[in-house]
Amino acid sequence: MNQFYRSRILGVVFCSVLATQSALAGPEREWRTFADEQGTRVQYPADVFPIPQTTSRGRTFISDDGRATLAIYSGPNENGETPAQVLRRTLARQRSRLTYDRVAPNFFAISARHNNQILYRRCNFRGHRVHCIDLTYPLSEKRAWDYTVTRISRTLRPL
Repeated sequence: MNQFYRSRILGVVFCSVLATQSALAGPEREWRTFADEQGTRVQYPADVFPIPQTTSRGRTFISDDGRATLAIYSGPNENGETPAQVLRRTLARQRSRLTYDRVAPNFFAISARHNNQILYRRCNFRGHRVHCIDLTYPLSEKRAWDYTVTRISRTLRPL
């Protein structure tokens, strides 16, 4: 491959990375509030996730290119487990694979890398119900997603 084509390809890759970063950065997104009948409420960028799908677990939003998803769901916490207890039970052997974990009395937030994707999960505990979000997005775009992931995570609230 000659120098001309190599520089053109690098230019296209660089421009697409910049476009992705600028498309996700900042509060100028079209933020909407999702709320369901189970009492889960969260803000999400509707222009980033324009494709909604109803699933058996809740609602999933998908990016135009299909490379990122946002799942919003809730479920019962019949035994009144704490966030720490749920993580110990569900991630007993896999906890070392996490790249981020924060456990508080009323929520946990975890992140892991798998197949060039990042999975970020936050679950808020209230009474006998757990309200969660799962975000998956390309590992190569981690920095571009940081603001969006943080804002979505911080707006997750039980009604």
